[in-house]
Amino acid sequence: MLKPKSTPTRELVNLDGVWRFAIDTRVDPEPWKGLLTTPLEAAVPASYNDLFTDAEIRDHVGWVYYQRPVRVPRGWGDERILLRFDAATHAARVYVNDALVGEHIGGYTPFDIDLTDVVSAGEEFRLTVAVSGDLSNETIPPGKIEVGIDGRRKQVYFHDFYNYAGLARSVWLYSVPLTRITDITVVTDFDGSTGTVDYKVATSWEREVRVRLADASGTVVAEASGTTGTLEIPDVTLWRPGAAYLYELTAEMVEAGVVLDSYPVSVGVRTVAVRGHEFLINGEPFYFTGFGKHEDLAIRGKGHDNAFLVHDFQLLEWTGANSFRTSHYPYAEEVLDFADRHGIVVIDETAAVGLNMGVVGGMSGTPPFPTFSEQYAGAATQAAHAQHIRELIARDKNHPSVVMWSIANEPASNEEGALEYFTPLVALARELDPTRPLTYSLVMFATFQNDLIIDLFDVVSMNRYYGWYVATGDLKSAELYLQGDIQGWVDRTGKPILMSEYGADTQPGVHSVWDQVWTEEYQVHYLEMNHRVFDRFPQFVGEQVWNFADFATTNGLHRVEGNKKGVFTRDRKPKAAAWALRKRWRGLDGRKPGSEGTAETDGQK
Repeated sequence: MLKPKSTPTRELVNLDGVWRFAIDTRVDPEPWKGLLTTPLEAAVPASYNDLFTDAEIRDHVGWVYYQRPVRVPRGWGDERILLRFDAATHAARVYVNDALVGEHIGGYTPFDIDLTDVVSAGEEFRLTVAVSGDLSNETIPPGKIEVGIDGRRKQVYFHDFYNYAGLARSVWLYSVPLTRITDITVVTDFDGSTGTVDYKVATSWEREVRVRLADASGTVVAEASGTTGTLEIPDVTLWRPGAAYLYELTAEMVEAGVVLDSYPVSVGVRTVAVRGHEFLINGEPFYFTGFGKHEDLAIRGKGHDNAFLVHDFQLLEWTGANSFRTSHYPYAEEVLDFADRHGIVVIDETAAVGLNMGVVGGMSGTPPFPTFSEQYAGAATQAAHAQHIRELIARDKNHPSVVMWSIANEPASNEEGALEYFTPLVALARELDPTRPLTYSLVMFATFQNDLIIDLFDVVSMNRYYGWYVATGDLKSAELYLQGDIQGWVDRTGKPILMSEYGADTQPGVHSVWDQVWTEEYQVHYLEMNHRVFDRFPQFVGEQVWNFADFATTNGLHRVEGNKKGVFTRDRKPKAAAWALRKRWRGLDGRKPGSEGTAETDGQK
């Protein structure tokens, strides 16, 4: 799945801006036929929920409509013309003038619609996009819609972050040649000082294909021909965490010496593997430090913002973090591009969060009905999950920053039916990408004694909140619980163990000389307790704090202005915990705490 780029053979027009906007209850039954009758306008990219002061819009269940005029550039008469949505949360129907031209389900992966036969170069058309934020047991993430006593439809969802909806990422109109490159896949390796790039180029027609690889200075270091092959790089410079180096592979389709299409892909030469209880990058043990994050901003919701992108990565560097997980959905591709360029390691997660009726039943782990059932996560859910995995890997397979796929967050892996649900999904992910390890994040009541699916995966990723949800405020007991929990996974699996979530809600500015929950001091002491335990286990390969920054959630009684487990506030001000993490992480150099040797031999800078 090639991202639209401006190349010698391709052009693109960005359609971001302010669009007409309406909710379905305030327009005619077929609002795409003519101008939207609305006084409202909405920003793109942005979630629509927080843009307006109208509560009916913020809590709307159903379809909303975006509309704008689009003019096709005059020079595109002999090209194919495509419309690209980087995401539409969670489903979209696209209309050109009065006609439906395409649909997509899945709120965090991109899709293209070919408009060649319905628009003309130099002419203007009316673009209307219907977007639904509705969740059901046939969507990823799942949810359900209830009808209240007053007849209003209400969205219920089983994840603890706000269900922002709309066109939260960019929209593009772009051109490609009639005969074109349709996809590129690269897999890298190295032996000593020689790097290799295995490539595969898919095309719309059989034509000559030639490939060249240039280093960061633009010097061509390898060339080949054919749709598949291997490029060798003498004196290769590896992509390393904290020391990114990117080559550029350019594929060209050629006929009679004329270049029909050209497309570049950034390439970072690196390897990823699991060996025993070690996680290896370039054959060297790597220790994750970082966060679970969210795409979450005031007013913009999940709308991508390049200013926050830059600042967030600055804060990652400031704390000494070397990684993050895209909890709990794929982030905008610009985020991964930035991580590629700056050497930040990414665990790339699907939108499969909330596959757990035990969460609905509370931390007792007693669900109102089985998770893996036709009432909830059945065949339709599994099919949607599989499609999401296909689209995620198709989009992100070439990013060197992505070192592992997380195919679910906190599923009911302790329930009957989990093995049958996940076995084909794991097989699909391995078929699509055999080069990266797989994981999932374990919910607290999926233990080393009752979890049914860990044998399918490569890395144990634990979400644990001892001292917060369990043994609240009692860090001495929490330390014993955590010690025993990790030991159990060590004894059962022999696999690398990563803490993918641990954290405590903290109200900035609240202080105490005692370990009182919600204080800044307690958050620091909570993290220190976890770190003491982590450092006792050589099998431990990383720690990702929940969360990077405070974020919006449902209107639950246990949330005041959202989830406050961030070590930064929602507007990125540091709490005391941010300083404590900076002190710990900036001294690790990517190594396991307590390990011997230098950063060059034991890990990545």
